[in-house]
Amino acid sequence: MPRRPLFASLPVNPPRMAAMLKIDIHAHYLPRDWPDLAKKYGDDRFPVIHHTDDGRHRIYKDGRFFREIWSKTWDAQERIDDYARFGVQVQVISTVPVMFSYWARPNQALELHAALNDHMAETCRAHPRHYAGIGTVPLQSPRLAVQELERCIDQLGLQGVQIGSHINGANGQHWNLDALELFPFFEAAAELGAAILVHPWDMMGAESMPKYWLPWLVGMPAEQARAACSLIFGGVLERLPKLKVCLAHGGGAFPYTIGRIEHGFNMRPDLVATDNPRNPREYLERFYFDSWVADQRALEYLLDTCGVDRIMLGTDYPFPLGEQQPGAGIEALDLDDAGRARLYHGTALEWLGLPESRFA
Repeated sequence: MPRRPLFASLPVNPPRMAAMLKIDIHAHYLPRDWPDLAKKYGDDRFPVIHHTDDGRHRIYKDGRFFREIWSKTWDAQERIDDYARFGVQVQVISTVPVMFSYWARPNQALELHAALNDHMAETCRAHPRHYAGIGTVPLQSPRLAVQELERCIDQLGLQGVQIGSHINGANGQHWNLDALELFPFFEAAAELGAAILVHPWDMMGAESMPKYWLPWLVGMPAEQARAACSLIFGGVLERLPKLKVCLAHGGGAFPYTIGRIEHGFNMRPDLVATDNPRNPREYLERFYFDSWVADQRALEYLLDTCGVDRIMLGTDYPFPLGEQQPGAGIEALDLDDAGRARLYHGTALEWLGLPESRFA
């Protein structure tokens, strides 16, 4: 069967796309500059930004080049103008996962997280009709993470926080999201009504598959399945029914392997159902998912499996692996206006806990 083209024939900002409020819940954002903690603490593992005379902007980590970024990573007005070409009015901004720095000493990491959150809040205050914010917290210290989460919500006016798919903390500790140490953080998030965005990072198997960009192509989807299964099988979602968790990248591999996950639960409950006796398929209606899966049939499957009320526009802007025409995947779906509105803004407003009038 010939493969359908991936949104290539859609015009920029077709009339129907321009007429409806659209909120991109997966949009990465950084300040042009941030504290140079590598220099301050003598630790090259902290990411640093170098601006060169020829106009290049490069992030270095571990003393090596990590990635290049562009002015649309931090220029708020440039981003607004760029999104306007596609009829998307609102960005829910979050940091880039390399900034998580969960391996660092907690107080040092908090310094970086707080600076990023302060900058994000400034942008949201300056452009309230175009931005909402998802902050970041030092999860290697659940106590400090709760403290910064509360500051994000209560003082900065952000809507929640982004977290990694697992935590590789200081002193060699490693936690999946079911770790008992992390439960107070999730409990606080549920009590505050905070939106939680789980983003893959520090991808499993990266050292054994360094070629072909495989950590991003293979490891990232696996990381999201790891995160989802940890939250399910560890009973986190069961114990916290008000917790609002979105899995970036359409949930990665999780929705597409739910049959295998459920089969394992049914056949080997002695291994799988040790901490939660409920069928994992039941939790598809507890997660939120963004829409960026890079394949139209995969997006249709996600809708059919999880429901239109669990999915919302997300693009991974401004990076090459993201949706290059924001909203094109949703626009290509055969949906009525109510379904389209749900994907473009209704689900996002529910997850964020915001009224539509915030962006009027």
